[in-house]
Amino acid sequence: MSDKDEKRTLGVGGGSGRSGQVKQSFSHGRTKSVVVETKRKRVVVPKTGAQQGAASADKAKSPMVAKHAGDPSKRPAGISEAEMERRLKALAAAKAREVEEAAARAAEEKAREEERERRRAEAEAKEREEREREEALKAKAEEDERRAREAEERAKRKDEPKKEQPRAAKPAAGGARAPAQDQASIEAAAARAETKGVSAGGARKTDRDRGDRGAADRDSRGKGARDDNRRSGKLSLSQALDGEGGRQRSLAAMKRKQDRARQKATGGGQRVEKQVRDVQLPETIVVSELANRMAERAADVVKSLMKMGMMVSMNQPIDADTAELVIDEFGHRAVRVSDADVEQVIDTIEDKAEDLQTRPPVITIMGHVDHGKTSLLDAIRNANVVSGEAGGITQHIGAYQVKTESGAVLSFLDTPGHAAFTSMRARGAQVTDIVVLVVAADDAVMPQTVEAISHAKAAGVPMIVAINKIDKPAADINKVRTDLLQHEVVVEKMSGEVQDVEVSAKTGQGLDELLEAIALQAEILELTANPKRAAQGAVIEAQLDVGRGPVATVLVQNGTLRRGDIFVVGEQWGKVRALINDKGDRVEEAGPSVPVEVLGLNGTPEAGDVLNVVETEAQAREIADYRVQQAKDKRAAAGAATTLEQLMAKAKADESVSELPVVVKADVQGSAEAIVQALEKIGNDEVRVRVLHYGVGAITESDIGLAEASGAPVIGFNVRANAPARNAANQKGVEIRYYSIIYDLVDDIKAAASGLLSAEVRENFIGYAEIKEVFKVTGVGKVAGCLVTEGVARRSAGVRLLRDNVVIHEGTLKTLKRFKDEVKEVQSGQECGMAFENYDDIRPQDVIEIFEREEVERSL
Repeated sequence: MSDKDEKRTLGVGGGSGRSGQVKQSFSHGRTKSVVVETKRKRVVVPKTGAQQGAASADKAKSPMVAKHAGDPSKRPAGISEAEMERRLKALAAAKAREVEEAAARAAEEKAREEERERRRAEAEAKEREEREREEALKAKAEEDERRAREAEERAKRKDEPKKEQPRAAKPAAGGARAPAQDQASIEAAAARAETKGVSAGGARKTDRDRGDRGAADRDSRGKGARDDNRRSGKLSLSQALDGEGGRQRSLAAMKRKQDRARQKATGGGQRVEKQVRDVQLPETIVVSELANRMAERAADVVKSLMKMGMMVSMNQPIDADTAELVIDEFGHRAVRVSDADVEQVIDTIEDKAEDLQTRPPVITIMGHVDHGKTSLLDAIRNANVVSGEAGGITQHIGAYQVKTESGAVLSFLDTPGHAAFTSMRARGAQVTDIVVLVVAADDAVMPQTVEAISHAKAAGVPMIVAINKIDKPAADINKVRTDLLQHEVVVEKMSGEVQDVEVSAKTGQGLDELLEAIALQAEILELTANPKRAAQGAVIEAQLDVGRGPVATVLVQNGTLRRGDIFVVGEQWGKVRALINDKGDRVEEAGPSVPVEVLGLNGTPEAGDVLNVVETEAQAREIADYRVQQAKDKRAAAGAATTLEQLMAKAKADESVSELPVVVKADVQGSAEAIVQALEKIGNDEVRVRVLHYGVGAITESDIGLAEASGAPVIGFNVRANAPARNAANQKGVEIRYYSIIYDLVDDIKAAASGLLSAEVRENFIGYAEIKEVFKVTGVGKVAGCLVTEGVARRSAGVRLLRDNVVIHEGTLKTLKRFKDEVKEVQSGQECGMAFENYDDIRPQDVIEIFEREEVERSL
């Protein structure tokens, strides 16, 4: 487009259009010819190299254009000289930018082309090297095969009979040159194969030399080698395009064939027989774990499952039936096991007779409250345990070891005697060998004494009766023996089999006889245990210590518990971090019948749980997880068994029952359980105590939050609240009550629950009045003129209207007047006027009964 074209003026009918005629048709056959102008569409064509050169020439001529720009006749209308000059400069700058960009694009294209050429040359050089290396390997393999065949032929010729030697000698003379030539050619080929590679110190061969040498080697191998139709080296693009289009073997297939040939030559190609495994199969198993147990690849197992129509990943669980199909498909044997089999690792093997050794007896002291059990044990231990107990009563199970003067070792369990500790006493009877029943001579048999007898009989352990407090003036030993007869306990003095010893914990009288009786009973029982096996014991008590964490008092029953042992106890597991005996000393191990405190648990176990030592942490964790899941399933099953009708009936029954919610925290597990059992017994059909939560350890902020949400007090038994809990309790108005004696706790909760009882309403009759006449008073209604015949009539009292001794109305008085004055009460023998509230059906001869209501507080 020239400058002349750019300055052409626009207008209608210019030379840019072409004229023509169009014939229009109308109705009734009329037509009309119309002259029209058609314009061609402007087509923009990209500039070529020549046009770019012309653009640069235009740029060179721009000063001339600028010179003529000042001519008003050559400028477009309405454009000033400055604007024209600015436009020309912008046009020149745009053309310069286009030239620079075109030059930059040309340079980049040239650089990319050089880079492609360099990469292509490197790839071709690498292909040539790979091809030469493959040819050298093939030549060496063929050489090895030829040598092996020659060695076999030589061995066969040596084995031929000697009588054929004269006949074979003549051809050997003429053909002796062939083997020598073959050997020479073999050595030459080997030398050529070695010289093809790049040696450590030699010079690198040129591509032309390698090509000539490779061609010579291919010619020397002959036509048979060329017809093998094998391809060596990497597959290049040119080779793929030059092929005839048929399917050829890949490079990986060719390498596999070479590996097989090499293994066959070296004798290592025998196929390894697949090992068949016994796969332990639980009820559910993760795919990756199944592959691990079969020693197969997880991807292969996933592929097998997908063939069965199951789209699973290696981290998803599958059921046992599906897993068994997979195991059969891989050729292994499935061994079905249940989840409960995880506990089979706990050693339950019977001990051999030669491994058993005599162990100390475990003696449990039982009896009623304040009958002197702990004092008796103090006298035996020469210690003072009573002074450490709140209120002088025992509220924990103590475990002690005592060595007598004769050298015998005895393990004592001191159980509380209060009624709230029934479950703790039951645990004591489960692990004991001998029960010493302490009965005070001045009190004789009491309710908890009877419970102790029941526990001892249920456990099936022998009993020794210790009649204590014989030094008191009110002691009656024969009454004790007689009372025991009522509970089927016949002592030796009453011609029975149960030993009874008269003792005094205060003066020490009869203690030696008691120890002799215990030793005699232990000798009769012949108590033995195997100290060389894995330890097994029972948790006597458990608590959460602030500094030491969960601590369990364990009585070892079998085996030896050592520091570092891994164990599982109930739903908890751990590793023995420390063992502390009853004197507070750290020990390295504890044998049978030895009570120790065990540190190193991951949680607080339940008192009465069994401790078992296992081999690995994985086993302990697996058993603990299984037991936790079993407990959850049991609770879920118990909840699922409740029907909707039962829930509705319970909700309806609970509407009329008031609840006192409490949160209980205690120092040890046994005390917490005993408190909960005692609180659950408080209540009747109208009110009951509901324990929202109970646990072991200090009162925490979470306990305060729970108590606030439910409006419950927090009960602390031998524990205190930490600082955040105290602050939260003050802010939220939660009551915290501390106790150290269980009597006071139970009494206070019982009093608080009694406050929820509705008061009992009693009626006291204070008088009678007889209606003599009925009057109608304007604004008041019917008023009864009455005579008080008995007692007194009060306005604040309740009244009943009796007609023929039948109650027809009960309500209150609206008015009580004496003559015209309103009075509070009217004495017997006086007349008065009465009107009932909202009731007018009164008649002469009706009797009014007057009474007062009194509310009486109730208690549980």
